Amino acid sequence: MRRLSRKKALSLVKELDAFPKVSESYVETSASGGTVSLIAFSAMALLAVLEFFVYRDTWMKYEYAVDKDFSSKLRINIDITVAMKCQHVGADILDLAETMITSSGLQYEPVIFELTPQQRLWQRTLHLIQGRLREEHALQEVLYKTLLKGAPTALPPREDASTEPLTACRIHGHVYVNKVAGNLHITVGKPIHHPQGHAHIAAFVSHENNQMFQYFITVVPTKLNTYKISADTHQFSVTERERVINHAAGSHGVSGIFVKYDTSSLMVTVSEQHMPLWQFLVRLCGIIGGIFSTTGMLHGLVGFCFDVVCCRFKLGVYRPRAVSFGHIYPSQLLLQPFLLHTSGNCFTV
Repeated sequence: MRRLSRKKALSLVKELDAFPKVSESYVETSASGGTVSLIAFSAMALLAVLEFFVYRDTWMKYEYAVDKDFSSKLRINIDITVAMKCQHVGADILDLAETMITSSGLQYEPVIFELTPQQRLWQRTLHLIQGRLREEHALQEVLYKTLLKGAPTALPPREDASTEPLTACRIHGHVYVNKVAGNLHITVGKPIHHPQGHAHIAAFVSHENNQMFQYFITVVPTKLNTYKISADTHQFSVTERERVINHAAGSHGVSGIFVKYDTSSLMVTVSEQHMPLWQFLVRLCGIIGGIFSTTGMLHGLVGFCFDVVCCRFKLGVYRPRAVSFGHIYPSQLLLQPFLLHTSGNCFTV
């Protein structure tokens, strides 16, 4: 009884088969069909490999939200060399909340202003990298993914023991400021702080070739989440201008280096995205199914073109064949032997 029930179940399943099989004796192979099959399998393999490379690749997703962190401090790294002696120059920061940030975290180091060949090479390389990053924004995603450190951003030390006088001052270090707009200025004279502000003592410094350098920086808080690192960092954009201070010509102002910075109220979250496995499998099935569905039409078109070419140039089955009848019966003595020419489905006598 169990065997009978199994046979009935199998027969029922066979009757429900929506894909009936065709006997191999009814299947006819042809050169055009083989050509189409070869093209189809080659296209499947090529597209599957390309889709696999797309699956392995990642991309960066950018999301924007309001920055709700107002209590944290912003770290500013400073490394600048001024062509003045250290006792004649001073640096400090004043923000929008009238909070004075002293330059206690900065170091004043007497140096030679002229760079060595190695330092000039480092400077040109740094400018080249910064220029490429401004022009090619896609390079930033490469840096996000691979975490390329590149060359150190600090100026390499001098290798030669030069005897030139130390006529310049290198101001370097870092300070922590509030996340509000502020102004970092490096100008002539040491800063003196008092309850109503601050001043720079520059009475004993000569004012020749005075010039003002201004930099306007917008800082954007950024959260970076990749498969290698998660960090809180900042991006910034800068606009710069400079002009000569000449009171006689009407160009007034204070000579020095002024860096005005402001923090954006928006925060950017950069996360690395990857195609899920199920989506890759769906796309792969779509490629294979799409090619299979179009090969039938392509097979018919290629077969038709193949038949037209073969019929036109008498190739393959369309090649003329001669059939001779050598046996003649007595009743057909009056008939002359003849040749039957066949060509495809037609014949001529």
